[in-house]
Amino acid sequence: MRLDKYLKVTRLAKRRSEAKEALDAGRIECDGRPVKASYHVKVGDELLLHYARGDLLIRIDAIPERPTAAVQAKKLYTVLSENSARQST
Repeated sequence: MRLDKYLKVTRLAKRRSEAKEALDAGRIECDGRPVKASYHVKVGDELLLHYARGDLLIRIDAIPERPTAAVQAKKLYTVLSENSARQST
């Protein structure tokens, strides 16, 4: 499955177009290097997602054959670490 579609199916991105924009901007990495939207994900891949609110490191546990419900989407990956961006006041 393409990475942009995986991000949409797992609800890590709201829309596939948003996922593609993030991938094109280099805000998503696999094994320490930026990847493209066409990258085919595999079970065991670790992705680092750079969001405005912080970074999220996940490991892919399963790849669905078709779109899943929100409850099932959380079972497709494991959060390894989550760093929040702190605002200084």
